[in-house]
Amino acid sequence: MAIQVIRFAVGAALLLLGRQLYWLFVAGIGFVVIVELVPNVVQLESTVLMLAVALAAGIVGALLATFLQKVAIGIAGFLAGGYAVLALLEALNLQAPVAPWALTLAGAVIGVILTLIVFEWALIFLSSLAGAWMITQTLGLTGGVTALVFLILLVIGMAVQALLMTQGESPASPT
Repeated sequence: MAIQVIRFAVGAALLLLGRQLYWLFVAGIGFVVIVELVPNVVQLESTVLMLAVALAAGIVGALLATFLQKVAIGIAGFLAGGYAVLALLEALNLQAPVAPWALTLAGAVIGVILTLIVFEWALIFLSSLAGAWMITQTLGLTGGVTALVFLILLVIGMAVQALLMTQGESPASPT
């Protein structure tokens, strides 16, 4: 239950503030990737241990974002792009015509390119995407309702962040 609450809170922060707090975007992506992948790769009996590993990944991501911004943003773009493909395949209940990992890798590469070329808009899109997905996963919705809520949250997140950007919030561009 604690992981669900944290996932929802991180998702909401990413959804609404991912661009302004790009270190949070990097940390949040590290957290969500660990929360999603660890149970599929390693059997952990302790929820506390999985939460500790996920939080550690988030902290490492935040530190990387602070000290090695372009590298951290590239890694976050890679992870967010791959995660986005998996999330969209699952949300739309699509069976990939090719190996899902090939599509995931393609999404990851596109995520890196987006974050490095159009940094501000990539942060807005990818953080809104990750935040919307994290929130919908905690709500326990089913079928088309999940996809609808996901799309509504995605649009809200992108609109809020774009509005904040145009109102003169300081840009989060990497140095």
